[in-house]
Amino acid sequence: MNLDNCPRCGKLFAKNFRDVCPSCLRDIDKEYELCANFLREFKGSIITEVSDATGVSIKQITKFIREGRISIMNAPNMSYPCESCGTLIREHHLCDNCRHRIEKDKKNMFEDLAKKEQLRGFDKATGVYKGLDRYKDK
Repeated sequence: MNLDNCPRCGKLFAKNFRDVCPSCLRDIDKEYELCANFLREFKGSIITEVSDATGVSIKQITKFIREGRISIMNAPNMSYPCESCGTLIREHHLCDNCRHRIEKDKKNMFEDLAKKEQLRGFDKATGVYKGLDRYKDK
């Protein structure tokens, strides 16, 4: 039996398919019902309005959207915050600016690594470091 502490309430529970205890799971399902009912009634709502009206956190509503429990196709004004900068988005985890910044940083990192390997004398074709005679000119 796999035991774990619930991340929401801290109680010890038998961990199976869910990451939260059964009582918190029931609370999450109630929160989902509140959000779903509110969105059925007010389709043009934004995430802050849903949060304020239902008392459910924006983080939890975002989780419902990412899990596919709340469809934003039927809610034209619904968007959720980017995980990096907080800009409101309708798809993925990051906004376009953050994705491009991360891709650029990744590209620069690989270029820097390649330059360092080249300076150290690493030959990619053979996978061998070339020996440099440091004391040749001395």
